[in-house]
Amino acid sequence: MIQRCLRITTVRGLVQATGIVLSLGLAGGAAAAEQGVDPEADRVLRAMSSYLGGLAAFSVQADVDDEIIDLAGQKLQLSSSASLLVERPNHFHAHRQGPLAEMEAVFDGQTLTLHGKRLQIYAQIEAPGTIDEAVTELRAATGFDAPAGDLFYADPYPGLMTDVTAGAYLGIAYVDGTEAHHLAFRAAKVDWQIWVRTGDQPLPLKYVITSKWVTGAPQYAVRFRNWDTAPTIAADRFTFVAPEGTRQLETLSVDDLGALTIEEAP
Repeated sequence: MIQRCLRITTVRGLVQATGIVLSLGLAGGAAAAEQGVDPEADRVLRAMSSYLGGLAAFSVQADVDDEIIDLAGQKLQLSSSASLLVERPNHFHAHRQGPLAEMEAVFDGQTLTLHGKRLQIYAQIEAPGTIDEAVTELRAATGFDAPAGDLFYADPYPGLMTDVTAGAYLGIAYVDGTEAHHLAFRAAKVDWQIWVRTGDQPLPLKYVITSKWVTGAPQYAVRFRNWDTAPTIAADRFTFVAPEGTRQLETLSVDDLGALTIEEAP
C-alpha cells in the first residue's frame, strides 16, 4: 500500500486544506458560570459565534503555524497559508499551501472532494447536506479532526466550549494593528486563546491551541486576515473538475500524527 499524506485545515472548516475545514463539539451546553468562565469572556465568545453563524457567505485568508516535536525532542514550527470561502448552508472551498503539501477541499452540497495538488491525486466522500454534516461525515469516515474547524460551524459556540473548565477575559489587545478582545480558556487536554475584533463585526483575528499534556506543549496558531463578509462568488466556485493527469483514490484514513492520508492499492 502506498500512503500519501495530505494535511488539510478547514481555516478545523478552513479544512487544514486549509486546514480548512472543521471539529464538531456536542457538549457546550453547560452554563458558563458553572464552568468557571468569566461572564465577559462568555459574552464575547457568544457574540462572535452568533455573528459568524449568521453570515450567509464569507471569505478569509489565514497564516498557520503548526508546532511538532521530533523524535529527538526538538520543537519545529511548520508554517503555511490558507484561504476559505463559505456559502451557507452547503458550499465551501478551502485551500492550504505548506511545506508538506498543497491541498484543497471542495464541497458542492453533495460531494466533499479532497485534492492533493502536488501529488496529483484526489478522493471524494458522498456527504449530501450542510457544511456541518459534511464535516461530521469526514470525521466518521476517517477520524480526522481539523484544528480551528469549530469556528466555521453554523453555531461555533458548543464546539468551542466542549470540555471547557475555565475561561478568562484578559482585556484589549491588538492583532496586526486591529483592536481585539483577548480571551483564554482551559479544557481537559488543551488550553486555547482567541482574539476577537471589537465593534459590530466580532470576527476572530487569531486563535491559538496549546496541547498542554504533550511533551513540549506544542501549539497550533492561526492568524486570520482579509475577512470579506459579502464576497462575490463565481457560479463554478464549488465545482471540482479533476485536472488532467490527476488520479482518483478510494480510501481515506488518518495516520499516527493525525494527518489525513489517502491510500491506494498497488
